[in-house]
Amino acid sequence: MFVYTAQPARVVFGAGSLDRLAEEVERLGRSRILVLAGARHRARIEAVLGELAVGTFEGAAMHTPVAVTEKALTVLREADADCVVAVGGGSATGLAKALAVRTGVDQVIVPTTYSGSEVTPVLGETADGVKTTRSSPDILPETVLYDVELSRSLPHDVTVTSAVNALAHAVEAVYSPQANPVVDLLALDAVRRLAAGLRGLDTPGARDDLLMGAWLAGTCLGSVGMGLHHKLCHTLGGSFDLPHAPTHTVVLPHAMAYNAAAAPGAMRRLAEALDVPDAPGGVFDLVTTAGGPTSLRELGMAEADLDRAAELAVGTPYPNPAELTREGLRSLLGRAWAGERPV
Repeated sequence: MFVYTAQPARVVFGAGSLDRLAEEVERLGRSRILVLAGARHRARIEAVLGELAVGTFEGAAMHTPVAVTEKALTVLREADADCVVAVGGGSATGLAKALAVRTGVDQVIVPTTYSGSEVTPVLGETADGVKTTRSSPDILPETVLYDVELSRSLPHDVTVTSAVNALAHAVEAVYSPQANPVVDLLALDAVRRLAAGLRGLDTPGARDDLLMGAWLAGTCLGSVGMGLHHKLCHTLGGSFDLPHAPTHTVVLPHAMAYNAAAAPGAMRRLAEALDVPDAPGGVFDLVTTAGGPTSLRELGMAEADLDRAAELAVGTPYPNPAELTREGLRSLLGRAWAGERPV
C-alpha cells in the first residue's frame, strides 16, 4: 500500500520561457507584481513585466530570516501587490513563500539555481538562531518558469553545490517512509540527470540535465518526507549560519553512509542510478571530481560546535531508516567536519 499526492503547481519548462512571464501572471488574474530579484536580473524582469511590476525587493537572505520577511511585507503592502515574482535561488523562493503564506498573494517563481523548493509546499524560516519548517498547500507557488538560459552563467562553485543540494532531495525520497512507485521513478531519473550534468559540466546539454533533474528532485521533496540529511542541514544552517547548498554538499554522502545498512535496497538503486558500486562513496567522489566542498571545516564550522550540533539534531525525533543517536550523529559530524570519504 502507498499514498501519492500530486502537488498542483503549473510548470513551464524550456529555453526562453522567461518571455512568457507576463502572460503567466495575467493567467492568474493578477496585475500588480512585487519583484523579488537581485540587481543581476532585476532590469530584465521589469522589462518583461512592463507596467505589471509595481515594486521591487532585493533583500532576500539565506534561511529566510523572519526579520527580512517583515521588511519585504512592508514593501508589498505599500505597493498594494497581489502577486510576487521571485527570480533567483532558494533564498528568493523562500521569501516569496513567506510573503504568500502571510498575505495570500500568488507566486510565480523563476529559478536560476537548482534549489527545487519552488515546487514544494514547504517553508523553512529562521528566527533567534533556530530554523523551523512547516508545510501547507498555501505555501506552494502557483507557477514555475524554468528557463535554462538563466542558469548557463551560474558560477561553477554555485552550480556544483546547488546541484548536489538537488541530489539530496532525490536521494532521501528513495528511502522516505512515504516512498511510492511514482516518486521512486522521479527520484532515480533525477539522480541520473544530476550525476550526468555534474560529470559533464562543460558539455552541451549539461545545464538542461541539471535543471530537469532539479525539478524532478524538487517534486520528490514536495511529495514525501525527508530524513536525517535534511534535518541535519537545517540544524547546521539555522543554528550555526552555515551556507545552505554547500552544507548539503558536504553532509549528503555521510548521511547516506549513516543510513546505508538500514536501507540496503534504496542504496542499491541509488548506486545503479549513479553508475557506481557504492552510493555514499560515489556521491563523495562525484563532489570531489566536480570541485565541490567536502568538509564542514572549510565552510567555517568550528570543531568545538560539533557536540552541540549533535545534541540539537537528535533533540527532535523524525522518521529515518537508521536509529538516530547522539553518539552516531556526533561521529557522522566528525567525519563530515574532517572531510573524510565515507565508508
